[in-house]
Amino acid sequence: MATLFHHLLFDNLTRSPHADAIVQKDSRISFGQLAEQVAVQAGALQNLDLARQQRVAIYLPKQLETVTGFLATSLAGGVFVPVNPVLKASQVAHILNDCNVKILITSKSRLASLAEALNGCTDLHTVVLIDANVQQTSESHYRLLDWASYLAGAANRSLQPQIQIDTDMAAILYTSGSTGKPKGVVLSHRNIVAGAHSVAEYLKIEASDKLLAVLPFSFDYGLNQLTTCLLKGACCVLMDYLLPRDVVTALAKYQITGLAAVPPLWAQLSELEWPAQIDSHLRYMTNSGGKMPKAVLQKLRSKAPSAQFFLMYGLTEAFRSTYLPPDQIDIRPDSMGKAIPNAEIMVVREDGSSCAAHEPGELVHRGSLVSLGYWNDKDKTAERFKPAPGQLSGLPLTEIAVWSGDTVTMDEEGYLYFVGRKDDMIKTSGYRVSPSEIEEVIYASGMVKEAAAIGIEHATLGQAVVVVVSPQDPTAFDSEALSACCKAQLPNFMVPAKIEMQANLPRNPNGKIDRKSLTQQYADLFQQ
Repeated sequence: MATLFHHLLFDNLTRSPHADAIVQKDSRISFGQLAEQVAVQAGALQNLDLARQQRVAIYLPKQLETVTGFLATSLAGGVFVPVNPVLKASQVAHILNDCNVKILITSKSRLASLAEALNGCTDLHTVVLIDANVQQTSESHYRLLDWASYLAGAANRSLQPQIQIDTDMAAILYTSGSTGKPKGVVLSHRNIVAGAHSVAEYLKIEASDKLLAVLPFSFDYGLNQLTTCLLKGACCVLMDYLLPRDVVTALAKYQITGLAAVPPLWAQLSELEWPAQIDSHLRYMTNSGGKMPKAVLQKLRSKAPSAQFFLMYGLTEAFRSTYLPPDQIDIRPDSMGKAIPNAEIMVVREDGSSCAAHEPGELVHRGSLVSLGYWNDKDKTAERFKPAPGQLSGLPLTEIAVWSGDTVTMDEEGYLYFVGRKDDMIKTSGYRVSPSEIEEVIYASGMVKEAAAIGIEHATLGQAVVVVVSPQDPTAFDSEALSACCKAQLPNFMVPAKIEMQANLPRNPNGKIDRKSLTQQYADLFQQ
């Protein structure tokens, strides 16, 4: 039984070595072939003097080298750091510096946009490019290797087994924080393997399944599409789509049995025509990353009536927390469901005591999926990772749970319902977005005196990012220029959907900008 992340792959060699593990466009690779490539690349990483628990970042779209990069890093004893391919250079550099990345795997085209930012990443000693015939043309503090040179290094050094146990770090996933720069959520091997087992259990994933991976692997929900396939010997079809229509085409072409997406993508897919044949093989669909609009859900269920739909709730700090069984959707469509297998979900008051039925309280998650905290941030870890409520007084050690910051209620039958968040985080397009990270770019433009980024309810995005600004010069303020500035420095999901101008921003009694007041003021901005 798998205990480490890379065991999920190698356990397949005795049961289905010739079965398709990864499909990308028209290329297929079996579990046996994948294992061979991973072993070679693990040796290549050790030849670059990768030490135990050192970080390797992979900044690529979903492709074979992304998957092998994760697994090879794990086999070599390192920690893989998936970097969202939509992030801009400054955000990538922040991640590399924050967790002291030593080796970066990327492409020549991506390196061109990163080159200047990498000058400040002093821990970085090697950049591996997946391209061929790459020459180091400029002086830099890191070594540049093309793919062939990288793999050739494996011949110089046999793979050395590393002491690894399931509580060791396996990965660091970066998620937006409430006070600005993204925080690195540290996942152990146990977290990843337990998450794969839990989700595969309630989705009943088997070796015969084909899952379409459309979400980024830097997103725990997206990464799980890969890990459940590896666990069960199923086929993972990699896809970076340009248009929603491409997803529908892929469902039919590859005879996909499972599809995971977030509300904005589901909303787009629901408006398209689906070939009738999809209903003959699509077994399930899942949603997480935001509330699914009922009208969208109704349309999707009509596209593939035979498929089951699972509504889910999760947070990166504990991967996944709840799911609503398909047979409950019509009975309680507003519910987040109950705890996933091998997790306990509690609703508690501020003192940790249990809430009564229908009494709002904070969602607390305990169990083996609780991550190891935030990388290099003891203060923020202490805020979110706290003793689990209701522990027996005789236990000599304190169990740590994740206190989500989300307010929920629980009914008499144990079903949960989302109420709201305790902080100012914006949940848009399946991402948690920090208001201050957007505001930092706004202020740096020099166009405004004050700015506040808020989330406004939106039918397809969950929340849309709206920025309310007090301009330096109202008569000369150019909102399009400010929007262009945001597009140049922020990934698309962080770019404001609207910029509103206001002479003075409201204040709360502490003198801070009153975000709640602004949210109420613009609550109807996207109402039809």
